[in-house]
Amino acid sequence: MSKPVPPPDTARRRAEELRADLRDADERYHQKDDPHLSDFEYDQLKDELVTLEDRWPELRTPDSPTQAVGFRASSLFAPVVHREPMLSLEKVNSRDDFLAWRKSMADFDAGADFAPRFTVEPKVDGVAVELVYERGRLKVASTRGDGTTGEDITANVARVAGVPHALSMPSAPDVFEVRGEVYVTKADFLEWNERLLAEGGETKANPRNFAAGSLKQKDPEETARRPLRLLVYGLGVANWASSAPASWHEARERLRALAFPVVPDELFTLADDENAAAAAVASLEARRDDLAFEIDGAVIKVDQYDLQRRLGARSRSPRWAVAYKFPPREGRTVVRAIEVSVGRTGALTPVAVVEPLPLGGVTITNISLHNRQEVERLDLRVGDTVMIVRAGDVIPHVTKVLHELRTGDPPKLAWPEHCPVCGATVDAPADEPLSYCTNLACPSQVKGRLFHFGSRRAMDIEGLGEKLIAQLVETKGVADPAALYRLTAAELVELERMGEKSAATLLEQIEASKRRPLARFLNALGIPNVGESTARDLARHFGTFARVRAATVEQLLEVPEVGDVTATSVRLFFDEERNVRVLDAMLAAGVDPLPEEAAKTDGVFAGKTVVFTGNLETMTRDEAEEIVRKLGGKASGSVSKKTSLVVAGPGAGSKLEKARELKVAVADEAEFRRMARI
Repeated sequence: MSKPVPPPDTARRRAEELRADLRDADERYHQKDDPHLSDFEYDQLKDELVTLEDRWPELRTPDSPTQAVGFRASSLFAPVVHREPMLSLEKVNSRDDFLAWRKSMADFDAGADFAPRFTVEPKVDGVAVELVYERGRLKVASTRGDGTTGEDITANVARVAGVPHALSMPSAPDVFEVRGEVYVTKADFLEWNERLLAEGGETKANPRNFAAGSLKQKDPEETARRPLRLLVYGLGVANWASSAPASWHEARERLRALAFPVVPDELFTLADDENAAAAAVASLEARRDDLAFEIDGAVIKVDQYDLQRRLGARSRSPRWAVAYKFPPREGRTVVRAIEVSVGRTGALTPVAVVEPLPLGGVTITNISLHNRQEVERLDLRVGDTVMIVRAGDVIPHVTKVLHELRTGDPPKLAWPEHCPVCGATVDAPADEPLSYCTNLACPSQVKGRLFHFGSRRAMDIEGLGEKLIAQLVETKGVADPAALYRLTAAELVELERMGEKSAATLLEQIEASKRRPLARFLNALGIPNVGESTARDLARHFGTFARVRAATVEQLLEVPEVGDVTATSVRLFFDEERNVRVLDAMLAAGVDPLPEEAAKTDGVFAGKTVVFTGNLETMTRDEAEEIVRKLGGKASGSVSKKTSLVVAGPGAGSKLEKARELKVAVADEAEFRRMARI
């Protein structure tokens, strides 16, 4: 018998390098919340190490990352030993890999009665947790940790949406353990990052990292403010009060009855064989972008518990379950240039031009960097290597700059003082993240400005939609709002789907818009940092458009709620020569905004802030908010300590809950009408 061939020095050195790289990646991801490898890149390194260790078993060490389930618990939270290990799942990347895994089970258990069914459900991209109930009440919640020992995060998990604090069981068992995934929806993740951007804070890389960081907050109340949710995917030790379920799909229904959130039925499949399971996986992958939460694959399990027990587990993973991984959504690339574009609202946006990177089914070449403060926060420069995430239908974004890979000292981005498209002055407040072109007729933003100008909450020109605006700009040369007032019926009937009657109706709407309230007109102009509320404040303070237009910065600062940034933006807008020409043309065409009605200083809502939530039955939200304003109050869209009253209708949700937490007065619609005497 020949002796085994020892590994060459190159293989030994490579194995040592891979172990070091993987340990560093684990520590940066789990302990420092500072990942520098994508999941795909991490898996590639780990797969290479597995291949080396399989080829030369003497290279495999007890502490190798290939032998670990997760990562050791940190010292910030108390350790929790799992009664049953929380194993990781073996992964497959293709249908052929999956069928090979199915064959390996049959090879292991060749019994004549071995006929597994399979369950298929999304592999939610979140954080694995275990919830332990003792005598029906939540006792401990913990992370996976290294599979044997996790971290005690009970106080934080107790504040996650969907986590029952007590079980409604006829006879509560001594111990009942469930395992699940804490996650954040795509919409909540986007909203949170947009808020951080607006505040100049550091955005989160992806929903999974956000969920992980949220569960590690030292203050549970901070965790409670994060939009975390739970989905239960399995059981640990479970002493059922009655007969135990025989399969996962039965247990899933029992868990649902106990108020545990499980994967929705439309995303859960009970498959009779491996072909049906593979088809279910393909269906999930096709729907990946449409799901409310991010997934990185599908979990396929043998359904029957007796077969699960027969198959057992390896040291790190069960033989009866597998993770079918989808193509990666993360990657690394190099920045070749940073350009500044002008959007349809006039906002200047830096854009990174990168080496083409295939990601999530598309090739990424350009990535929005949001604003100049984001570039400064990232310290991003041409030539840098960056981490990119593209999650679902989310626009790709830079999550990290790998500064350690930078060569030389490339210059920082020089922010333009003039619009790169039209040359107008750029409104760039030093402490604000956004900058704007001040030209009302800038070619890059004309369509967006026209659409906003004619929108319902501005000049309310019915029929002036995006498709019609595109035709007016592209075929009739309409380049600013003043040109709308020069349109003729003869010009309009030449447009697609525009007959004589439609043209006459549109001209009537344009004519009527000449006498809209001053606040609507100011809002319609799209002045940077001036929205509906500020436009209303300006209109009430100055009374006429001529006075607003002539106001100095000092006079603008006399308006309540108007600060230095807004006052400067207003003055810059009215000082721009091209805007002066457009405004004069509109006034010459007969545009004459109505003076704003002064709010009652002695009205029932004087000095108060009112928030509406849920459905109103006798009036629209706009009508209700206008009543508040006319009676001296302010209508707001969010609840805070400054809120005076919340008016809650049917379907009221988080705003009503927050009002109760802050002990803000709450009224229904009927009470609001009585207060307003209507």
